[in-house]
Amino acid sequence: MIVIPAVDLLDGHVVRLQKGDYEQVTIYNENPLQEARKFKEAGFTHIHIVDLNGAREGKFVNLGNITKIIDELDLSIQTGGGIRSYKDAAMLLDQGVSNIICSSMAVKNQDDWLKVLDRYGKRAILGMDLKEGKVAYGGWLKTLDQSLDDFLHPMIERGLSTVLCTDISRDGTLEGANTELYQSLQQQYPMLQFIASGGVSGPGDLATLDEENLYGVVVGRAYYEKKISLEEMLHYHREA
Repeated sequence: MIVIPAVDLLDGHVVRLQKGDYEQVTIYNENPLQEARKFKEAGFTHIHIVDLNGAREGKFVNLGNITKIIDELDLSIQTGGGIRSYKDAAMLLDQGVSNIICSSMAVKNQDDWLKVLDRYGKRAILGMDLKEGKVAYGGWLKTLDQSLDDFLHPMIERGLSTVLCTDISRDGTLEGANTELYQSLQQQYPMLQFIASGGVSGPGDLATLDEENLYGVVVGRAYYEKKISLEEMLHYHREA
């Protein structure tokens, strides 16, 4: 299992939202490069960055911070937030981002999303945000009236390999990862690699997800709230 430290950026600061609510913001560091350097020095080579301004505004805002991290720390970065078109995706990948995570585009602009899959393959990760079993989009304010099968199969046919799945009800809550959800998804779609996101509360969650042979997990608030250390995260981390 790969363990991926998370950096959420809002107005250039490292923050966490609770259940995606922009009114419930906690600022952890005003210097994203400084925060990313901690992960680099601990031994991580790949981190997860979300542009929260981009997710809300529909355009990528924090690219300068991200390219600075790539250039100065030589970290591999997967990033999302504000990617709405093939042009947006191509721009980020051409700027040196290793992987892009697309959620709203996969719902609202599926033609461009499928084109991204055709062109970039494994570098394109589906961000699948689930709210009461339904795919959520638009800053988690709307849900898709479509079954998971109908949603995923066109993408699988075009080469989708990795899904970062967030259980919105757990995101930023420290209530524990929804292990049953990820077990079910792995059984339904064994051809996909799932990265868990949302709810990790401590080392026990990583142990459980590791036992379930999950491909990966993103750790954010649990680290920032000192519920889990970088050493404990590395204990469960295996390079892909």
